[in-house]
This record gives sequence, structure tokens and C-alpha cells, in this order.
Amino acid sequence: MEYQRHNFGENKWLTMFVVVIGTFMAILDTSIVNIAIPKMMQVFAVGTEEIQWVLTGYMLVMGVVIPVTGYLGDTYGYKRLYIAALFFFTLGSALCGFAWSNNSMIAARVVQAIGGGMMMPASMTIIFNTFPKEERGMALGIWGISVMVAPAIGPTLSGYLVEYFNWRLIFTINIPIGLFGMVMAVLFLKESVRRPHATFDLPGFITSSVGFFALLLALSKGTDWGWSSAKILFLFWLSALSLTLFAYFELKSPEPLLDLSVLKNPTFSMSLIITMINTMGLFGGLFLFPIFFENLRGYPPMDTGLIMLPAALASGLVMPIAGRLFDRFGAKPVVLFGLTLAIISSYGLSLTHINTELWWLQTLLIIRAMGIGFSMMPVNTAGMNALPNYQVGRASAINNTLRQVSSSLGVAIITTITQQRVAFHTARMVEGLNQASPVFQDTVNFLKSGLSIMGVSPLVSVKGAMGVIAMRLYQVAYAKAITDAILVTAFIMVFGVILTFFLKEERKPQEEKEKLPVAEF
Repeated sequence: MEYQRHNFGENKWLTMFVVVIGTFMAILDTSIVNIAIPKMMQVFAVGTEEIQWVLTGYMLVMGVVIPVTGYLGDTYGYKRLYIAALFFFTLGSALCGFAWSNNSMIAARVVQAIGGGMMMPASMTIIFNTFPKEERGMALGIWGISVMVAPAIGPTLSGYLVEYFNWRLIFTINIPIGLFGMVMAVLFLKESVRRPHATFDLPGFITSSVGFFALLLALSKGTDWGWSSAKILFLFWLSALSLTLFAYFELKSPEPLLDLSVLKNPTFSMSLIITMINTMGLFGGLFLFPIFFENLRGYPPMDTGLIMLPAALASGLVMPIAGRLFDRFGAKPVVLFGLTLAIISSYGLSLTHINTELWWLQTLLIIRAMGIGFSMMPVNTAGMNALPNYQVGRASAINNTLRQVSSSLGVAIITTITQQRVAFHTARMVEGLNQASPVFQDTVNFLKSGLSIMGVSPLVSVKGAMGVIAMRLYQVAYAKAITDAILVTAFIMVFGVILTFFLKEERKPQEEKEKLPVAEF
């Protein structure tokens, strides 16, 4: 036995390039599919209820797979795990591209999600164990470019492929990239230290799978099924019971699926709490902006992607800067600066309206995205740096699992708030609408005249004019609701600022606290 640090490659930057390939591809896929959903509904002749499982199924399987990645990586090696992730993701992409029905598409997405779920924890662990502590901030900043830029490129690329080529290309385009990534991984990654005789924690796997599956399903369907419906309440009860049993089994097991002992480290635990709050605030409202531009401002999906692209690029560009600043000054000042930018810009967005000029909206989105870039990775790196290398794999699985849950929770909260505020603002505007006022009558007459020119009868033109006014009222109410929800995300991030002051960091690299076996191949 001897002290040993993981070593995945002689050239650490080549290792970085290899893992970025898979990470970028997996994250790109999370946003690229949304644009093609209407086309798939048409091709497969299904409704919204059926097609949404193409998205929901992917998310649920990821929630089941992520917790087990720490065990798989420690047992079989993170090089093997990463190659397996690329294999399943590429295979799933191929099956998606040749899907002949909605059910076959859902099954293919399940295969794809197995690879996608393993990809993020595996790549993060490889980077942590390839770079020394004093360089991890910069390394994760560069790796984070793919995390931030991919979701913004997705809608633009998907819109272009769907409009000018074939919707199946959004999946089959992954095949050559995945094959290239696998070849590069085989040639240039070196295997990690392994524990091939570790016992698989079956009770922990069953309870975590049931618990996270039920929780994520409840969060994703709560708005559709009703938060007080019997199905949602049962899912929350099942999740609470399963996760309680999971915690019990993990604390009793000599070889737990998720090593909860890492939570005894105050720096890592605080970083997890801050990450969850920031994820809810920063990403919980991110899905509202495409709705605003497409449904309220009338931009097509491809143009919406181009509008939001500068913000994503700005976030990606500041991530290496944030990483370098973290390596020099620690996480606290960098995270506080990033959250301050995000809070101020979110407050600015909450003051906008449906007719706000596009350049000002883009400016605020760019500042908000820069705040995300400065705040997300440093706090993760600080928490992981506080742990010895042999715990990084299991800690990465915990980190990614809780981020998945907090992201879904943030979306659920913001969606519910938005819907409630739409109803509130609609009711307020209808109450204040004076149909006898000259302005209202002039508007109705103007719309009636336009419809009459189009050959619409007088009776129908009156109904049409009232319908146009009602639609405009709804659009304005929805825009107000979105700005209200963005303001809520700013308040959420204020809690992140407060907690960041309690984040303690170990600035000096430590020696490993336990001896590790030499890697087995």
C-alpha cells in the first residue's frame, strides 16, 4: 500500500478535451430535443400527454442512474465508466434517430439517459483527480464552458436542423461525435485507482431509485396533476419513505452506495446547500426566457436561440476567469461577486415589460449569465477540494444528484408562481377594464374595421375584436407573471449570498488522509 493520487492522463489538457466532448454532447441534448417536440407529435400522431414522456422519462432515469455512478467508478474505474457513458449515450442517440413510434422513442431516450446520467459525475471526477488543487478552479471553469454554452446552442441548432433538414438529425448527429469521443478516451485516458471487490449496496440502490424517481416525477407533474392531487401526494409520501430508508441503510452499510460521511465535512455540506439554493434561483427561472420571447414576443425558436446565445457565451467566457480567481483568492469573494451580479440583473429583469427593447433585455440576460458563470463552479470546487481524492467520486454523485433535484424543485416552484400570478394579473386587468371608455371603444372599432376589410361579418368581427383584446390581456398578464417569478429568483439568491459568508475553505492543498491501492487494470 502506498500514497497514490489518481492519474488519468499524462497530458491533463488532453484529458480535459476528451471529457468536454462527452459533457458538451450530453448537455446539448437536454435542450436540443425541446424544439423538435411538435414535429415528433406530428410524426408519431400523439398528443401532449404522450409526447412529454420523451422528456420526463429522460430526467427520471438520470435521477436513478446518477447516485450509482460513484460505486461504478470506484469499482470499475472512471475511464471505463466514462467510455460506458459515451457508449450508452451514442447507442441511445442512434435508436432515437431511428425511432418508429412514440413508445420506441421513449425507450431509446431511457438508453440515452443511462449514458447522460453517468457522464456528468464521471467527467467531473476525472477532472478533479487529474488536476492538482491549485489548478482545479481554472480546470472546472474551462469544463464549465460546455455546461453553459451547450444549452444555449441547443435551440438554435435544433431549430435550424428541424426547419432546413430533418428532425432526426438532432439525434444522429451525436453518433460520429460519440464514436470519436470513445476512441479518444480509449487512447488518451488512463485508468483510475479501483476497488474491484467492493460490495454493491442493493438496499441503498433500490431505496434511492424509488425515492428519487418518485420525487422527480412529483416535481415534474405537480403543476399538471395538481399539487394536492392524490397521485402527487402519494409520490411525495413514497419519496419521503424511500429516502428515509435510504439514509438509514447508507449510515449502517460498511460500503454505502452514497458515502454520506462526506456530509460531516462542513465545507462540503455548506457548498451543497449553497449550490442547491443557487441552482433553484439561477436555473429555476431560466426556462421562462424562451417562453417570453417565443410565446409573448412572437420570435421563432431559432431566433430565440440566437437572442439568448450572447448570454450563454458570456457565461462560458467568464468561467475560466472565475476559476483563475478562485485559485488565487478562494471561492467566497468570487461567488459573492457572481451572485451580486445575478441578483441585480434579475431585479432589473423584474422591472421590464412585454414591450421592453430587445437590446436592454439582452444586456440584463448577459449580466445575469455572467453572475451564473462566476458563482456556480467556484462553490462546487471549494466543497470538493475539502475532501480527499478517494471520496471525490462518491461526493460528485451526491453533488450531481442534489443539483438534479434542486433544479427540478426550482422549475416546479417558479412554474407554480408564474401560473398563480398570471391568474392574479388577468383578474386585476379585467376588473380595471372599462368597456364604456372611449379608448376601449376606439380599439374595438379599429379591430372590427380590420376584420371587416378581410371579409368578416359584423357579428363575427365583434367577437373577433374581443378575442384579440382578451389575448393581449393574457399576454400582458403572462409577461407580468414572468417578471414576478424572476424577482422571486432574486430573493432566493439572496439566501445564497447569506450562506456564502459561512463557507469555510482550506486554501492549502492537503495530503491524502488515507492510503489508496495502486490502480488495478
